Amino acid sequence: MSSVKNRPPLLSLFGGAPVDPLRSKTMSRIRGKNTRPEMLLRSAVWRKGGRYRCHAKEIPGTPDLANTAKRVAVFVDGCFWHGCPMHFRPPKTRQRFWTEKIKRNRETRKRTIDRLGPRWRVFQFYECEILSDSQVCADLVVRALKQGG
Repeated sequence: MSSVKNRPPLLSLFGGAPVDPLRSKTMSRIRGKNTRPEMLLRSAVWRKGGRYRCHAKEIPGTPDLANTAKRVAVFVDGCFWHGCPMHFRPPKTRQRFWTEKIKRNRETRKRTIDRLGPRWRVFQFYECEILSDSQVCADLVVRALKQGG
């Protein structure tokens, strides 16, 4: 993992022509919170009796779901933004920028999980895992919530 301080700013890799205004508008509407996969998982965990807080800022990485008493943190990662091994396909334009962007997202998530350390049960689900079977993902989280503490 390269040193965070010694690498060039991400936008320095952007290069090329200006971004198409339609593309810019589309990308700006992508949410980081309360996405469909996140809402599906939250709903399933709640129905199974799991209790949590959403986007707890005091926990490193601001997990999508967290229970501080049980030390359980859940991250719901988009297949594109976090480079899902099954579904990520790099864009055809600005490949250098996007490759570096996804690499940095993965490094940031790894640092976050390392920061939480072994005392926390950390779950990282790609959106495709939740969309294909949110109940299985919810079962894992609820089991950890019942065991934690």
